[in-house]
Amino acid sequence: MNAELVKQALEVVGHPNTLVNLISKRVRQLNAGGGGASRPLVSTVGNESMADIALREIIDGKMGWEMPELAPLVRPVRRKIKRR
Repeated sequence: MNAELVKQALEVVGHPNTLVNLISKRVRQLNAGGGGASRPLVSTVGNESMADIALREIIDGKMGWEMPELAPLVRPVRRKIKRR
C-alpha cells in the first residue's frame, strides 16, 4: 500500500480501524470479479494493487459509508426479591 494514499484516506475517514475495514471489504469485492461491484470506480494508473485502488476510491469520494450512532449503555436495575 502506498503510505501517502493511506494518509490522505485517513483524513477522509477519520478512524484507522474504519479505514482498514473499508479497504478490506472493497478489496474482496474487487477480487471477486463478475459483477458491477468488482469494477474499479477510478481509472487505474500503472500496476496498482487492489488496496491502492480502494484507497483512491475513498479519497475521491467514490465510496460511501455510515457510522452507526452509539446507543448509551444502561445498567439493568436489580429487582427486589420478596421474602416469605
